[in-house]
Amino acid sequence: MIRTGIIGGAGYTAGELIRLLVNHPEAEIVFVNSQSNAGNPLTYVHEGLVGDTDMKFTDSCDLNSIDCLFLCSGHGESSRFWESHEIPAGLKIIDLAQDYRNESNGYVYGLPEINFSRIAASDRVANPGCYATAIQLALLPLASAGLLQSDVHINGITGSTGAGVKPTFSTHFSWRNSNMSVYKVFEHQHLLEINRTLRKLMPDMKSTLEFIPMRGDFARGIFATLTIKCDESIENLNRLYSDFYKDAPFVHLSPKSLDLKQVVNTNKCLLWLEKHDDSLVILCAIDNLLKGASGQALQNMNIMFGLDQTSGLRLKASAF
Repeated sequence: MIRTGIIGGAGYTAGELIRLLVNHPEAEIVFVNSQSNAGNPLTYVHEGLVGDTDMKFTDSCDLNSIDCLFLCSGHGESSRFWESHEIPAGLKIIDLAQDYRNESNGYVYGLPEINFSRIAASDRVANPGCYATAIQLALLPLASAGLLQSDVHINGITGSTGAGVKPTFSTHFSWRNSNMSVYKVFEHQHLLEINRTLRKLMPDMKSTLEFIPMRGDFARGIFATLTIKCDESIENLNRLYSDFYKDAPFVHLSPKSLDLKQVVNTNKCLLWLEKHDDSLVILCAIDNLLKGASGQALQNMNIMFGLDQTSGLRLKASAF
């Protein structure tokens, strides 16, 4: 059994990670660290775990007692954690924050669809951002074929859980319900990692990513719409995407347009392509807490320990 520990155990991503780990056939949780909830049962915070675990939060973390550590605290907290802790030899680390997504300090960028072999050989993985995961998976085949030759117009809508568990004015129910809003136009922080990855595949990329993020009036999921000028036929494009993702167990090309509910509660990424004259439309849907965070983190753990990528991640969508 893979012995795991979690730092920052009270947030949404930690709650989803715990839910996945308690049902994983080859993993066990040794500790879930939360300074503010130490001594409380996990179910006091993550109420969906009632009946699944009797564990309690702890304010300690014996890194020598585990094989794999998940860092689920806020951005900037991971680097601060390592200022006061030594990394035991052989410990594998998966960081869900953005601290090491630039691959500093020996971390590998944890997007399995392009970095599988590097992840498999690494002890340190930086999990991608949620929007970054969706947008990259929508564009990677085009970049690999040198087809990012014009600006990409992106509209992405995310659920309230994307803002984290700490309440703010924009996650409050009375504000979010029956409402939509735009934020960080053309300046979202995930653009850095998206552009970095695309330019590795296509160094002469001419596209500018014009990204408009939106807050949706639902709890979880990301639905992204991308448009780009492209002269390739829809038949060639569908073949390109199918070939690119033929070994990716969670990325699927849909034969028809998408619904967000097809991916909620799963580690799937669904894509759909449509051509209108010389304009290519790409739809992409993921669950921001799973493929966009904890599910992808578990997928990376499976790869790092030589397990089947899908182990513990065969999940049914919340279709209704």
